[in-house]
Amino acid sequence: MLGPISVNKDRIEPKATAEATGKGLWTRCEKCGVILYIKHLKEHNHICFSCNFHLKMSSAERVDHMIDPGTWRSIDDLLSPMDPLEFTDLKPYTDRIKEAQDKTGMQDGLRAGTGLLHGIPVALGVMEFGYMGGSMGSVVGEKLTRLIEYATQEGLSLIIVSTSGGARMQEGIFSLMQMAKISGALHVHQNEANLLFISVLTSPTTGGVTASFGMLGDIIVAEPGAIIGFAGRRVIEQTLQEQLPADFQTAEYLLDKGLLDLVIPRSFLKGALFELMDFYKDAPYKKQGRIPFGVQHSTFLTTEEKVRRKWREWSSSGATASNNGKGATPSYKELVSSMKVLLGEENKVDIMDLMKDEAMFAEALAVAKTSKIEWLQQQSTLLGGKAPQDSYSFRTSEQPQIAVAK
Repeated sequence: MLGPISVNKDRIEPKATAEATGKGLWTRCEKCGVILYIKHLKEHNHICFSCNFHLKMSSAERVDHMIDPGTWRSIDDLLSPMDPLEFTDLKPYTDRIKEAQDKTGMQDGLRAGTGLLHGIPVALGVMEFGYMGGSMGSVVGEKLTRLIEYATQEGLSLIIVSTSGGARMQEGIFSLMQMAKISGALHVHQNEANLLFISVLTSPTTGGVTASFGMLGDIIVAEPGAIIGFAGRRVIEQTLQEQLPADFQTAEYLLDKGLLDLVIPRSFLKGALFELMDFYKDAPYKKQGRIPFGVQHSTFLTTEEKVRRKWREWSSSGATASNNGKGATPSYKELVSSMKVLLGEENKVDIMDLMKDEAMFAEALAVAKTSKIEWLQQQSTLLGGKAPQDSYSFRTSEQPQIAVAK
């Protein structure tokens, strides 16, 4: 099985801009056929000036449209897809991945992170249709699951903007299993922690995305004219041997049948989401939620990578300084202090007791490649129980969870 597939952005030659080539300045409305100037179209949120048809937006443009400037913080950008089945159709799956990464500048078809929406902290996931039709593979499922779990731990409202052709066929059962994994994480977020999840459906949203998290929102909204369904229109017509209505599988049709809560034009989407979350925040008769496995403070892979890079930086600078007679390698105590800052747990965990020397630190990094070291704080006081107790948990892919009380 091949390793993660990613594009080295430093080696990608920058493409010529539209202004330099004279191409890509104009586009045509998919509904009325009017020719539109792309620069003005972007300023108008990709809505046709003639018929108000909502054209496709990239995930980056949607983040800019929905999140307050300067507040976006992405999560798990470095997760890259693999080719577990060594799949080949007209071309190898690895080639398709590299082409999609080159085209979009993303490792896979989801942009996940946190930010402020009119001042309200939210966790936001936006699918990228330009990346293999927004198909849901293992990385998309993993990033969404991590985003949902992070929102649950931090008590954030969750918004997922869907635009997808469904599960990614090149990954077979691995992509289909993401439906169950994401749905399980959403169950804890919505039914255990009692937190809000708003599903925003854009055109097109079909297949396994519609059959899983797309339709699990506490509130389900869609853009006008969005195509939403599971199977394609032609497949249904051929199966039923009937002519379907002209507006079948459109957002307006689904709203009339009760599958959607709201159809909101793109220009008003951010304001409408703010009103929904503000209303939810002040709603009476709210029930206190809980997280079944407790509040977790994890050393995620991003933190581990920061520590590794800092250690390399210190080691190289120390070796250079030593060779020049200007100094020695920075002390290990400084590294531990830096790691405490990264973890934000200075008063709870004595990392010096966990890692006495550099050899143990290297071993911990090796373990982190296949596991997560966590400490759990049971919030029993919220339920009127005894004082909270800290316990340490070591989760690996080869052994069951082992918890040690503090």
